[in-house]
Amino acid sequence: MYKTLLTELEKGTLVITVNRPDKMNALNKDVIEELGIVLDEVYNNDEIKSAIITGAGEKAFVAGADISEFISLDAAGGSGLAKKGQVNVFDKIENCPKPVVAAVNGFSLGGGCELAMACHFRVASANAKFGQPEVNLGLIPGYGGTQRLTRLIGKGKAMEMIMTADMVGAEDAKALGLVNHVFASEELLAKTKEILQKIQLKAPVAVAHVIACINDSANGDHHGFEHEIERFGACFTTDDMKEGVNAFLEKRKPVFKGK
Repeated sequence: MYKTLLTELEKGTLVITVNRPDKMNALNKDVIEELGIVLDEVYNNDEIKSAIITGAGEKAFVAGADISEFISLDAAGGSGLAKKGQVNVFDKIENCPKPVVAAVNGFSLGGGCELAMACHFRVASANAKFGQPEVNLGLIPGYGGTQRLTRLIGKGKAMEMIMTADMVGAEDAKALGLVNHVFASEELLAKTKEILQKIQLKAPVAVAHVIACINDSANGDHHGFEHEIERFGACFTTDDMKEGVNAFLEKRKPVFKGK
């Protein structure tokens, strides 16, 4: 179905694998286009409860953009490339009402680091390395890197990391707050699936509201508190809330249906 992606749906979790190992899974136009398509599937397919984005092989998650596509671009072309990617992929991941987690195996550089940062959170293999090396090319991050990295690790660290183009390893990335967990390479996918299986036991509508509310905060939305109040109230109209409260009172585990 896809030229550049592999997909596998298991127990409600869709594993999306960027599959260009000969190119270190670099993002080209085809990858961006197909990621946009598969994300629409995540949004619209009720069988999909959550998603993992990862890269083929252990060497690279996504080692950046396909630089060969840059050489013919002017200012308008560069802006258009960045906007298309942000609208069709990166913002779509960030705003997805279902959990989307990056399982970072190996190099996560440039557009690959930005792809990971667009996910709701990140877990990494012990050999993972993160970086935004665009200044080495006379460029800056164009898929949200300057914004999301700053939100995740703070202004000073983001300034240093992007201006020096230095890479950080998995444990340093965890200390910075860039990743939540570090696992052995052979355990990465299984451990990521475990986390998502735990989330999938929770009320899907509530989880979607959590994502939206936390994104409000991360994006500096001045109406974040108001939106939280509204979404809190909206939860009271759901069957899931009634099931959750009744299950608690009846001392049993809830069975949520996402309604």
